[in-house]
Amino acid sequence: MKRSLLYCALVAGITGVASLSTAPVLAQDGGESAAQASEDRRDARRRPGRSNRNEEYSREIVDETAPGGIREEKVEKRTGGGRYVLPRKYRNTPRPTEDHFVDSIPIPDRWRIMDNFYPGNIWDPYNNQNVLKGDVPLHDDWFFNVIAISDTVLEFRQVPTPVGVQSTRDAGDLDVLGTTEQLTFSQSLPIEFVYYQGNTVFKPPDWEFRFTPVFNYNYTELEEITGVNANPDDEARRHDDHVGIQTLFVDKHLRNVSDRYDFDSLRVGIQPFSSDFRGFLFQDVPFGVRLFGTRDNNIFQYNLAWFRRMEKDTNSGLNDVTEDLRDDDVFIANLYWQDLGVKGFFSQATVAYNRNREDSIFYDSNNFIQRPASIGQERPRTYDVYYLGYNGDGHFGRLNLTVSAYLALGEEDNGVFNGENSDIEAFFFAAEPGIDFDWIRLRGSFLYGSGDDDPYDNKSQGFDAIFENPQFAGADTSYWIRQGVPLIGGGRVALQQRNGVLNSLESSKEHGQSNFTNPGVILVGGGVDLDVLPEFRLSFNANYLAFAETEVLEVARAQSNVDEEIGIDLSAAIIWRPFMSQNVVVRLSYAQLLAGDGYEDLYGDEDDPYSILLNTTLTF
Repeated sequence: MKRSLLYCALVAGITGVASLSTAPVLAQDGGESAAQASEDRRDARRRPGRSNRNEEYSREIVDETAPGGIREEKVEKRTGGGRYVLPRKYRNTPRPTEDHFVDSIPIPDRWRIMDNFYPGNIWDPYNNQNVLKGDVPLHDDWFFNVIAISDTVLEFRQVPTPVGVQSTRDAGDLDVLGTTEQLTFSQSLPIEFVYYQGNTVFKPPDWEFRFTPVFNYNYTELEEITGVNANPDDEARRHDDHVGIQTLFVDKHLRNVSDRYDFDSLRVGIQPFSSDFRGFLFQDVPFGVRLFGTRDNNIFQYNLAWFRRMEKDTNSGLNDVTEDLRDDDVFIANLYWQDLGVKGFFSQATVAYNRNREDSIFYDSNNFIQRPASIGQERPRTYDVYYLGYNGDGHFGRLNLTVSAYLALGEEDNGVFNGENSDIEAFFFAAEPGIDFDWIRLRGSFLYGSGDDDPYDNKSQGFDAIFENPQFAGADTSYWIRQGVPLIGGGRVALQQRNGVLNSLESSKEHGQSNFTNPGVILVGGGVDLDVLPEFRLSFNANYLAFAETEVLEVARAQSNVDEEIGIDLSAAIIWRPFMSQNVVVRLSYAQLLAGDGYEDLYGDEDDPYSILLNTTLTF
């Protein structure tokens, strides 16, 4: 019993000494009174069921002389070895104003916040905020964006090639057509510079200036002389280069018309434009003035535009700004309507007027006549044609659908074959339904372009576009759509044009005029896209092709009984995107035309023509 009382007295004495020894520290550090120190000692005593080891408690002290009264918190922490004080400054009482923090902001704007964590690399557009890719302002609220693309095409093909008119490389070539093997290589480097002002997350830029030069080198090798140039001294090979200006415009945001940034904008200069979803009627980069905008929360979109077509470089197909603008005007008004009738389906109505006054003779850079086309009476002609069209694109549940229909009405003087004024009455229809099954997409294709059944009457009933570039029925790889097959005039008039589906009998897409006295076209086909991997796709297409009418062909070739069947176009493509993006895309394709009776009537019973295409696209 005595030992227990003595032990308690010793413990109490030691505790008291320890508490007294810390009192001066509290008084010196926090300025507390002796009464406050005594209160601290009582709080520091051990209570039943509670340990004073590693405990903390805090008190606040307000400095009335500081702005807003800076609150300072005193944190006392007890450990097994004693007690010490940790001062920390927290917040103001009352809350400080923003004037107290102006000097502490270390960044000029919100776009550069991440620069403190990830230092920028101007050549890396993927892993940091890059001033060259419009991630941060160039100055104030003006942004700058650079896009560079390398587009490489290597193609081996068999195409009917006319024997040279003046001379031939092979003395045995006494027929109209010679050796069909061809090789072409094209390297294009478009660089797009965009300088624009404004916050473009929810609305268009206030100002936009866009400039896109395209540097092109191309090489073509044939087996027949005068195939690449009218001068036989140029033999059968051609090297050429060209710099085309594909965009050069200014875009002004005129006004917002709703709280959700429906707008009106005006664009002036060389600019891209497509009249419909698949490029059936007019897809080009002409000079023009375009008023466009949206209404009702972007449910409606409209375009009002005037374009004057530009002369193209003959071998690259790019704009040639060294030539005068063509006397060929296009006026277009269209309206897009989202979710018309069913959600997920776009409808579009189009009215277009093409006024052509090119009544003079024009030769291309290879010295071949382009206007007028070397067919029929070969007379300069002019025309006025109006297009009324409906286009739809979207889905009905799981069914995807693209549909397009056009009616062409107007008149032309100096008809191709009769030399008289003629009324234009032609129509066009195309549809492509499709359905997805997981990684498989099945597609069907149908297209009809009306043909002229009497080239000598006063009606021109063959449908032709203004400048087509169809993305339809496997167009990237299809033999018939991708290749231009010559017909007459030493190859100066083609049955249909390269990257075109209409059998228009034009001299060329780059320089020629629309021709509404043509045999028309029928296409029925199907295809399948297989997304085997996110970066690997297989695509297969099969299209049956025929002429809608054959009378024009029989007159043009002075040949009777031309069959309607062109043949079956088969194609297969491998598309590889190693980074699962569009930055690197490699396409390898093979296409072959199984010739029908109509094709053999025109070109003879030769081997079925084919093409092998390798295309590599790199994007920065």
